[in-house]
Amino acid sequence: MTQTAQGIQFSKDLDSSQGEILTSAALDFLEFLHEKFDARRQELLKARQTRLERLKAGEMPSLLPETANIRKISWQVAPIPADLQDRKIEITGPVDKKMLINGLNSGARVFMADFEDATSPTWQNLTEGQANLKAANLGKLEFEAENGKKYQMNKTVAVLKVRPRGWHLDEKHLIIDGKPISGSLFDFGLYFFHNAETLMKRGSAPYFYLPKLENHLEARLWNDVFVAAQDYLGIPQGTIKVTVLIETILAAFEMEEILFELKQHISGLNAGRWDYIFSAIKKFSHDPSRIFPDRSELTMTVPFMEVYAKEIVRVCHKRGAHAIGGMAAFIPSRKDLEINEKAFAKVRADKEREANLGFDGSWVAHPDLVPVGLEAFLKAMENTPHQKSKTQESAQFDKLIDFEVKTGKITEQGIRTNIRAGILYIESWLRGIGAAGIDNLMEDAATAEISRAQLWQWLKFGVQTAEGKTIDEAYYESLKQEELARAEKEFGNFYAQSRISEATEIFDDLVKNPVFAEFLTLKAYQYID
Repeated sequence: MTQTAQGIQFSKDLDSSQGEILTSAALDFLEFLHEKFDARRQELLKARQTRLERLKAGEMPSLLPETANIRKISWQVAPIPADLQDRKIEITGPVDKKMLINGLNSGARVFMADFEDATSPTWQNLTEGQANLKAANLGKLEFEAENGKKYQMNKTVAVLKVRPRGWHLDEKHLIIDGKPISGSLFDFGLYFFHNAETLMKRGSAPYFYLPKLENHLEARLWNDVFVAAQDYLGIPQGTIKVTVLIETILAAFEMEEILFELKQHISGLNAGRWDYIFSAIKKFSHDPSRIFPDRSELTMTVPFMEVYAKEIVRVCHKRGAHAIGGMAAFIPSRKDLEINEKAFAKVRADKEREANLGFDGSWVAHPDLVPVGLEAFLKAMENTPHQKSKTQESAQFDKLIDFEVKTGKITEQGIRTNIRAGILYIESWLRGIGAAGIDNLMEDAATAEISRAQLWQWLKFGVQTAEGKTIDEAYYESLKQEELARAEKEFGNFYAQSRISEATEIFDDLVKNPVFAEFLTLKAYQYID
């Protein structure tokens, strides 16, 4: 344990490159944020648990009567900067050098560098990621692969946004006054401190994505952080601009309030659909009348997801904000062109549907999907940067929690997919890789969460599959062993050197534990340095 002059403790010694990021001045700023805001963060996390207990007791999510006036009166979000006006296609990825360069060079309008679901929060990943972002904003980021291939930034690159970790995650490597700092404040604070001035000199600003908010009070906390941070550095209020991911079922009922709380700093909302599905399962995991079918059947065309999408567009355009669509997670194959052809057709249809609903842009996970998505949005929008003039009629909020999927089934293949994706993703995460290509899909923490959450609920209630099998522990174990044997055969010598046994241990506990774990990353974090 290393201690600084400020009384801040590190769980590891700092090397020279980490010292360039964790400077005395930067640590002063982090300490300021922690002391000012961590107590409120803890209160809000306790409030989440209180709300969950009310849901378990039968309370249903609904619009808040105490904020009815916010939904009724006329107001708009603050003007959106010029470089955030056109967001037709955004790409996301982790914060390592190669992925940063590829994302920035991809041709997408925006690249979201992700400290959250696409990054395993090892100390090395986090500190190197901050150094990489600083270099990228200075136009100096370069990378040479082991095979000698060199990567460097183009002259024109995507606008950079950064996603810090959610309010629920601590940063165990940095201790202030005996307590770990919030992962959110650590990620936001270091990026803002080191890059705000550089970005403003270029005519841009610090831009962020905010994940996993559950209500407008959590948005208010972020807004207060931004106000304090801008004052600390002497930067004009409203310089920071953010997009909030609507990826919890509770936040869907407070979208206007979230926009209102952040109205000086917000540019839009995003349909974070994978985490949203996970949240729906999690918040109603106790309810045997709300059983979800195979993950593959939970598309944006099922009724409750379609209502969710329409409501994001309606609320955003009503208040002058951008509505950004969901992720296309396909990874093109270098060998199987037939797989690519079918997948590209699905991605194209998905983006055309979003564009026709009125979304102003959408997400993809791979550079090869950028032109596919752009084509769909350019077709719908022609030469306009966005389509905020396109409005939606008000949706019926009760349909947000009508989770019936009439044609949905739970199948053996669905169980196998969840086991395979969940265990292999966690294994990758333990090795420091937070975005893993599995079976031509980019899996991240959100999709792994869906996998383990579905299995937990199916096991808890002994659901029957479409093939007539009862899902119990014996059936789960038999399929798990078969999938592990398949993985061992598939990955050969690597398998013996992997962390598959620890990943299986974590996954088993998540699936079999009588108590539903809030986030898999909270448990898995104990296994990484």
